[in-house]
Amino acid sequence: KGKVILLNFWATWCGPCRAELYDLIDLQAKYKERFQILSLIVDDDDPATIQAVVEKYGINYPVALAPNEIRMQYGGIAALPTSFMLDTEGRIVQKHEGLRDPRLYETEIRALLGLPIGNVRVETFDDTGQIFIKNAVRATELPGVDLSQLTPEQKIVALHKFNAEGCNCGCQYTLAQCRIYDRNCQISKTATEKIIAALAHRTPAKSEPDSPPPQPALSASPPTSEKPLE
Repeated sequence: KGKVILLNFWATWCGPCRAELYDLIDLQAKYKERFQILSLIVDDDDPATIQAVVEKYGINYPVALAPNEIRMQYGGIAALPTSFMLDTEGRIVQKHEGLRDPRLYETEIRALLGLPIGNVRVETFDDTGQIFIKNAVRATELPGVDLSQLTPEQKIVALHKFNAEGCNCGCQYTLAQCRIYDRNCQISKTATEKIIAALAHRTPAKSEPDSPPPQPALSASPPTSEKPLE
């Protein structure tokens, strides 16, 4: 308590997550006395890979893994990145899904710290402890799902299928939601792999090759009558 906290859920494989890292680093450096970012990674990368990303970007705030129990406390993380802003009393006052303008974060930080922000109004919501999981329709990358073998058009089809088909593990979520909500679910993992495999092996119908032109018929030589040798 005493500091404004930004809980940032992200993944090393998530492009939008990496895109906002430098802005978060700048905010942490600018307001370090009264503001703290806590970075929570939701993928399964090994510590060496995570450390490589931390060093590459020069991340200046704590980075830790977010197991399923942590994600459950925040209603499940249905899109990446997802950030929660907490006031100085530790209460959640704002939630953001997806890549956001860093000026929005800075405005909220200044408002919660009582610093001047001009004529800007910051909308907040009361934390009732009931933050429900949202749809994953905006997610373009999912934990444990490799779309690299698909064309851009096939990726769109795959993502539509992930968001249209339900998972049979009993979670009552779509495949996309289940992959984000429980990346250890083997049922949703297998189902998404089958969809990807079917799309990857789908090839456009090939036109039949042109038949070679008919060969001219060989003219039969007229039979020759030969007299037997006497």
